[in-house]
Amino acid sequence: MGSPKGLGTSSPPSPAKEYAVTKPISVAGPTPVDIQRNSELMKYMLHSGLYESIEESVKRQEVLQRLGQIVKGWVKQITGSRGYTNQMVEDANALIFTFGSYRLGVHGPGSDIDTLCIGPRYVNREEDFFFTLHDILANTEEVTELQPVPDAHVPVMKFKFDGISIDLLYASISYLVVPEDLDISDLSVLHNVDEPTVRILNGCRVADQILRLVPNAERFRTTLCCLKHWAKRRGVYSNVTGFLGGVNWALLVAHICQLYPNAVPSMLVSRFFRVYTQWRWPNPVMLCPIEENEIGFSIWNPRKNPRDRTHLMPIITPAYPCMNSSYNVSTSTLRVMVEQFQYGNKICGEIELNNVQWSALFEPNPFFETYKNYLQIDLIAADIDDLRAWKGWVESRLRQLTLMIERDTLGKLQCHPHPNEYIDKSKQCAHCAFFMGLQRKQGEIVQEGQQFDIRSTVEQFRHSVNMYMFWKPGMDIYVSHVRRRQIPSYVSADDYRQSRPSRPTAQLQNPCKPFHEDAVFTSEHGERNHKRKYDDRLDMKHSARSQRKNSISPDIISKSLGNMARNSSCQIEVSQVQHPGCSGFSGVCDSKELRNVESVDLTNRGQDELNTGKQSPECASNSSVITCVSSGSSSPEDIGSGCKAGCSEDNISFIEGMNDRFQNDTRSTDSATLEKEMPSRNEVLRAELLEQVKFWLSVSLKLLIAP
Repeated sequence: MGSPKGLGTSSPPSPAKEYAVTKPISVAGPTPVDIQRNSELMKYMLHSGLYESIEESVKRQEVLQRLGQIVKGWVKQITGSRGYTNQMVEDANALIFTFGSYRLGVHGPGSDIDTLCIGPRYVNREEDFFFTLHDILANTEEVTELQPVPDAHVPVMKFKFDGISIDLLYASISYLVVPEDLDISDLSVLHNVDEPTVRILNGCRVADQILRLVPNAERFRTTLCCLKHWAKRRGVYSNVTGFLGGVNWALLVAHICQLYPNAVPSMLVSRFFRVYTQWRWPNPVMLCPIEENEIGFSIWNPRKNPRDRTHLMPIITPAYPCMNSSYNVSTSTLRVMVEQFQYGNKICGEIELNNVQWSALFEPNPFFETYKNYLQIDLIAADIDDLRAWKGWVESRLRQLTLMIERDTLGKLQCHPHPNEYIDKSKQCAHCAFFMGLQRKQGEIVQEGQQFDIRSTVEQFRHSVNMYMFWKPGMDIYVSHVRRRQIPSYVSADDYRQSRPSRPTAQLQNPCKPFHEDAVFTSEHGERNHKRKYDDRLDMKHSARSQRKNSISPDIISKSLGNMARNSSCQIEVSQVQHPGCSGFSGVCDSKELRNVESVDLTNRGQDELNTGKQSPECASNSSVITCVSSGSSSPEDIGSGCKAGCSEDNISFIEGMNDRFQNDTRSTDSATLEKEMPSRNEVLRAELLEQVKFWLSVSLKLLIAP
């Protein structure tokens, strides 16, 4: 077992205020009104059950001690199998350290414990940890729900030990024998280790450093506990899906504690929203200056590392090597979080005016009432254990779907992944579902007939997901489109307050059948889609289709269809010229893995209709379904400019200078990337379209061409 410090039982070191990057905004203490408001906040948190009982706290300590014994025995077993002497086997050792919410003292009832196992250099992660220790834990009576995630950015094994959820990481350091009194904050533990190991070790090192850098640890803990609860209620607490995780929230709160060193938690909560509503991302949040060291590990530095310039919401860890802890944040998830910061700031203003109570701040986010269109990601497996492993893998890849949709639509289709999972208990096989809200980017000018086909995007995502190392028969993933009124009934009332009964969807009617047999959804508006507001254009198209059928030679038809087949749907969308004989998606199915699908319609006329593109039977397969998404509901505009209120001139000049230095480089890089992505085949398509225009003019028909 590690030192008491590693288990988070000792008092934190004395704060070191001189390490802060910025000077305090205000050193004022609380007024009597602030003290009263703080008392009300404490009562709300206690009533909400955010603190665990003494019995559960004792049980956690017992679980950690038992886990420490298991890993010690595991390392001794590995040492013996490597052929070391009996003395080496006796001296072999491994330590358990904690980090995250448990180390910081902000864990609540039922929360997991982030643990780190440190072993000697000859015990590796790939084979010894994920296979040998995995088998030992699988045969341990107290261990249930064992789930390895070796391909995650930070490889982890998840399980429950006597009912306590554990996330176990492993780091092999350069020591031949791990000392019992190992100081993980010492830089010597980073010698001769690889970068993945450094990332793993930094979990503990960062937690210790945070507690050193806050003026008052108890006020920091209370504020962080409050804001973590708020983030979960508002659906923005999930690092894996592109929002912020525990360490990110801890760093943001710690910075507010530095800016207001004498404030009580109620004041810190209010200042948190006030500051970060006006924060000018991507200016970084830092608790201390970035440290360089002769060890030579890469640190976060936009001056030298082009990848660091692409980070949208940098929150920098204070321990060497300093890294961006929020690299998962995407354009879409940043937009959602800024909107939620604005919501929190508004409610805190009402609380300070005594117009509302603290409970108003923690109202759940009405995710299923915010958008008109959603992607539903269904996961099935043969049994619960397989589903647990499958779900962990897919969940770790979900943010890639958000990034791919942003990339393939040039940011014009915004995604809002929901971190919660939902289970349909009526299914005969193990099932869970995730949801993602979709909407057209607010303020985006949409050309007539513009559509975005994301079928290939979803197929790429499915292909990457299906590369799962531990895949078993029965594991499958399906992606389908649902509208707001068709949200499945198993979504809880807390998340979706339905104003009408949920219509039955055709998704997973028989959960153990191949999903594609039942999953195709057709909108009831499909027949009306081509009748509203466009009757005269439709008459022209029908007339043109009839004229062309009778007058165009077979050679011209063959040539036209050949060019259409050679060009992808995205190219047709870029040109924004609709073929007279096509409706909705104009491309030709060139992959037998695509089946009944729909394109993404972002036109104004498509806001309330859904076009179903029927594909031929030969395109059917067991691939996922991705359907048409029309422009969504209204929501706040994208994040705009705003001053970074309250920050000192030194901090502003530091981070704004950093931002200005690389702004031009980033812009030029983005432009060059976009130019490379424009397909050269557009010229071929334009030539073919010009031939079509000439033909239509020859028969005296008018053709409407989008600009």
